[in-house]
Formats: sequence, C-alpha cells, structure tokens
Amino acid sequence: MSVLFDFETVVYILVLLICSATYIRQYRPTLFHRDSQELYKKCLYKCSVVGDRLSLWVAAVCVILAFRVLFVY
Repeated sequence: MSVLFDFETVVYILVLLICSATYIRQYRPTLFHRDSQELYKKCLYKCSVVGDRLSLWVAAVCVILAFRVLFVY
C-alpha cells in the first residue's frame, strides 16, 4: 500500500503506462478506441494519445528516470 503514497513510484508507473500504451497502439491501433465502453480501454487510449502528442517530454522523463535508477540508487 505504500507504493501508492510514494510520488516517485507513481511517476514511474504513469510513465511506464504511457510508454506501453503508445507502443501497443502503434502496432494494434484498433485495440484502444476512444468510443469504447470499457473504462480501462478509454484510460489506455488517453495514455497513448499523451504518449503520441508529448513524445519528446515523455522520452525526456524516461531518460531522467533511467539515470536516476542507474546512478542514484
């Protein structure tokens, strides 16, 4: 339960979710659809759109988190 209260871990999970959804949508575009009735598909669609539109910023956050994992921990 402590994972949910740690801000850094939440950032890791969000970035991983955005990157994964964007990668999957690239190869299976019909898997996530914005008009879907399931809540998780809508959430994954929005994450993939964020990954597409803000790809430079998402990539920068991925690099920062990678350096943090490699050199700080």
